[in-house]
This record gives sequence, structure tokens and C-alpha cells, in this order.
Amino acid sequence: MKEQMIAAQLYTLRDFLKTPEDIEATLKRVKEIGYNAVQVSGLGPIEPARLKNIVDELDLTICATHIGFDQLQNDLDEVIRTHKLWNCAYVGIGGLPGEYQKSRDSYQTFVRAFSEVGRKLEAAGLHLVYHNHNFEFEKFDGETGMDVLLAGAGPDTYSMEIDTYWVQAGGASPLEWIEKAKDRVKVIHLKDMAIVSRQQVFAEIGQGNFNWPSLIQACRNSGVEWYVVEQDTCQRDPFESLAMSLAYLRTLV
Repeated sequence: MKEQMIAAQLYTLRDFLKTPEDIEATLKRVKEIGYNAVQVSGLGPIEPARLKNIVDELDLTICATHIGFDQLQNDLDEVIRTHKLWNCAYVGIGGLPGEYQKSRDSYQTFVRAFSEVGRKLEAAGLHLVYHNHNFEFEKFDGETGMDVLLAGAGPDTYSMEIDTYWVQAGGASPLEWIEKAKDRVKVIHLKDMAIVSRQQVFAEIGQGNFNWPSLIQACRNSGVEWYVVEQDTCQRDPFESLAMSLAYLRTLV
């Protein structure tokens, strides 16, 4: 991992991204903290060209996105145009739509539809990624939904955007899943987990209980290209949380 490979997931700052003016001010603060790349998610309405101008002026890279599956299915040409405008190779989905979460068969139905989108993106020079939560670790006939997603298609159709917190919350091992999905994880979400008053909570990187040196080494071994810091809920100002996480990750560069 090199420092220029570390990105901020903008969903962490979603409350500060309501208008184009908010977005510009927030991205300036992200750059001032020390991040050189961002993942686009949780933004209010903004013209793609305007966002491109903002990130170019700030010398920020858009490394990946999260968009809805319906948009991928119904407006893929526009998705491709926007990502090419942003020079962003990784097109992400934030989670599995509810109608596909019910059974092994429904997961497989999703895999077929998702793979079709992935092949079209590959043909356009882009790559599709799937971001997990904890529900994918529910078992169907002894196999987790996450297993179905991993086995259902090859790396030429989509990759796995492993989320360390949500893997742990699903009762699985983030380290094992990074290794299990080796060469299929190009973008990873780094989140720590702490225990407060007997409850699992999101924590800044290095402030929780994960073994980060081992996790980062596994990422290196697996060919991760982008290390994206995300914190769904912060116990302090989210800009401070992003700064704390970056400061810790710099000790592992």
C-alpha cells in the first residue's frame, strides 16, 4: 500500500454533500486532510462535468463509485459516459437489492443479471465491483450468499469490494475473505470495529480491534489497488474521523 492508493469514501461525509457548493467545500476539506482520492457515493445532485472540474482543480482522483443497480440496468450508457469523464475505472454497487436477498436461487438470479452488466462494462474498459454488508453471510443449504456471489462469475465480469467491518459483523473473518477473494479485490473498504457498552460500533482505523498490519499485508498479497476509508457512523466529527484513520494508515505505508 502506498499513500496515493488511500481514498476517502464520501458516504462518510454524506451530511455535508447536499448541494454543489457543499460538495466543493467538503472536497476541499478532504484534500486538506491529506487524501488524494475519493470514492463517489452519498452526494446530492451535481452535474458530472461540474464534479469533474472540482476534483481536477483540487487534484483529486475519483477511484470508484457506488450507484444503484437499477441505474446500471436501465441507464448503463450514461453510467459509462460519466465514469469515462471522471477517468474512473471502478463502477460499484453499494449492496444487494432486497428482492435478491431471499434464497440461493435469488442470489443466482442476481449474479446472472450483474454479470451481464459487468461484461458490458468490461467491453467499455470499465470494471464492476460488488460491496458487501453482513446479510450476505446468511447461509442457504450450507452456503453463504457471499460464497454464491464469489463463485457465480469470474474476474472478467465483476470483483468483490470487501468491507472489513461488515464481514466481521456477518460472523466471518475479513482476513480470510481478503485471501479467499484474492485477485478479485481491487477496491477494499477499510473500517474498524470497536465495542462500546457491549455494542459493536464503527471506529476509526486503528482505534478498534482489527489486526491492521495483517489485513494490509493480505491486501498487498491480493493485489488491492484502492484502500478506501469509510465510517458509516462516527462518534465525533466525521472529518476528524477521516483524519485519524489516514494518520494511522500512514504508519503502515
